[in-house]
Amino acid sequence: MKKYLAEMLGTFVLVLMGCGSAVFAGNAAAACGAGVGTLGVAMAFGLSVVAMAYTIGGISGCHINPAITLGVWLSKRMSGKDAVMYMIFQVIGAIIGSAVIYALVSTGGSSGATMTGANGFGEGEALQAFIAEAVFTFIFVLVVLGTTDEKRGAGNFAGLAIGLALVLIHIVCIPITGTSVNPARSIAPALFEGGVALSQLWLFIVAPFFGAALSAIVWNILTKE
Repeated sequence: MKKYLAEMLGTFVLVLMGCGSAVFAGNAAAACGAGVGTLGVAMAFGLSVVAMAYTIGGISGCHINPAITLGVWLSKRMSGKDAVMYMIFQVIGAIIGSAVIYALVSTGGSSGATMTGANGFGEGEALQAFIAEAVFTFIFVLVVLGTTDEKRGAGNFAGLAIGLALVLIHIVCIPITGTSVNPARSIAPALFEGGVALSQLWLFIVAPFFGAALSAIVWNILTKE
C-alpha cells in the first residue's frame, strides 16, 4: 500500500507544480508580462519529476504517470495488479492536485486561466496532436525504461535524466498540444475544466498509451539477448 500512496503523492505534486505553473504563470503573463513562459512551465514539470524521483523513487519507482506504468508492465518489470493500482492512485493524486489548483483559481485571481494548458483543437489539428502526444510519450517512456534498467541504467542519475527529458519534451510540445504525455495529468484537470477539455480527453489517454506501448516493444527488442 505504501507504494500506491507514494504514487498518489508524487502525481499530486507533479500536477500541482506543473499544471499550477501553467495556470498561474500564464495568468501573470496576461496581466503584467511577468509569466515564466514555455521554458518556465517545462522546468516546473521536469523539476517536479526530479524532486519526486529522489523522494519516492526508492518506494514506488516514481512512475507518477500511467503511460510509464504501462511501459514498465509491458517490459515485465511489475505485475498486472500493481500496474492497475498504480494507475488508479496516480489519477487520484492528479485529482487532488487539480482540486487544489481549482480552489486557488476559484478565488478569482486567475479566473482567465485554463487548467489543462490547451485551448482545444480545431478541425484537422487532432491528428497532429495525436502524433505529437504519441511520439513524445514514446521518447519519454523509452528514456525511463533505459535509465532505470538494472543492467544498463543510469543508477542514481536516472531521476535527473528523466526530469531533464521531460523538460525537453515540454519545450518542443507545449506549442502543439500544451504537452501531456501523461493520462493522469490530463484526466484530472479535464474533469474540473469540462467542456472542450473533457470532450477531447480521449486523445490524451489513447495517444500516450500508444506511445508507451511502442516504447516498451522497442526497448524489449533493443535489450533482447
